[in-house]
Amino acid sequence: MSAPHTPQQAAGLRTLALRKNEDRRLNAGHLWIFSNEVDVAKTPLTGFAPGECARVESSQGRPLGSAYVNPGALIAGRVYCQDATRPLDAELLRSRLRAALSLREDLYAAPYYRLVFGEADRLPGLVVDRFGEVLAVQIGTAGMERLRADIVAILGELLSPAGILLKNDLPGRELEGLARGVEVAAGDVPEDAVIEENGCRFTFPLAGGQKTGWFYDMRETRAMAASLSAGRQVLDVFSYAGGLGIACAHAGAERAVCLDASGVALSYAAKSAELSGVADRVEILEADALAGLKELRAQGRRFGLVSVDPPAFVKRRKDMEKGLAAYRTANRLALELVEDGGFLIACSCSQHVGRDDLRKVLAGAARDAGVRLSIVRQCHQAADHPIHPAMPETEYLKGFLCRVTRPGKGL
Repeated sequence: MSAPHTPQQAAGLRTLALRKNEDRRLNAGHLWIFSNEVDVAKTPLTGFAPGECARVESSQGRPLGSAYVNPGALIAGRVYCQDATRPLDAELLRSRLRAALSLREDLYAAPYYRLVFGEADRLPGLVVDRFGEVLAVQIGTAGMERLRADIVAILGELLSPAGILLKNDLPGRELEGLARGVEVAAGDVPEDAVIEENGCRFTFPLAGGQKTGWFYDMRETRAMAASLSAGRQVLDVFSYAGGLGIACAHAGAERAVCLDASGVALSYAAKSAELSGVADRVEILEADALAGLKELRAQGRRFGLVSVDPPAFVKRRKDMEKGLAAYRTANRLALELVEDGGFLIACSCSQHVGRDDLRKVLAGAARDAGVRLSIVRQCHQAADHPIHPAMPETEYLKGFLCRVTRPGKGL
């Protein structure tokens, strides 16, 4: 039996060895290494500095790729290259950023999109949103934190933005041992951004906004909703800055109600309605979502299209039962407001909630509301949020477009 040893130099990188049979996910293309998969007798995690690059090997010594390591995190390693000798440096970063930009330029004519989506762009731990001349960057891991200066510099080289905002206030940084904060990294960053989407103009806060400021992942679902909205009353629940409701009003909805608990977010929805020329057909309703739905029901309101796109109700697997119950309640209340022959759009951005989980939630909500549902289309995250085929974690947004019918007595 060989003696335990510390990480060794291998082509400039020290070795991270996996336990027996713990290489199966990586062989299938997955990019995460959990701390309990590491053979700490051979290669103690404590031997690595947070963010250090390493050569990953199977228990038999077969090279599996290169990963950066964080000894204090549950996800102890994130593979960034199949070449087991390749450090994650400015050259590789530049190549990956160029490839990500090329994809978005093929997909979109205007510079309004998610430019980098972490693992799906082979840049684990990095998210970049492009808002015209301004970039919002989120660095979520110690490995990417080491490249902070290079990320800012290379984005400047490739795009010459007016400003780059580091929106590093995401909770996941604490799990990586990183401080949270928001700062301007380059140039001038305005308080608010203005973008164009689906023929509309939207404004929203940058430093003070949710996530990076805008939810590009719902772009195609918003376009679908708009295509169904002409002549209808539309209700946009969990509206944030009004993306779906305003798109529907612009497409000919008779009226669009934007419902959200945040008065700040709704103030931007009102500004966006003005920018898009539909303020006369957009109604702002500030209320907790469930309370607002009950209020609309008490008023006898009915809508031809209702969208329910809440924040993640299931942030951890142990929250599943409670979270699914919350989805069911929200969708049941929404269904009670949909007119006969109208539509419900129900979405979930909870990574732990699968598409089948959401389908079962809707079946239960329909029974509770006494209506019938026909699923006519499935909703997905937009194309600027590509899916890594070996990582189901990157397919986090799911949804359904449902036809709602109210059966008559005896039918």
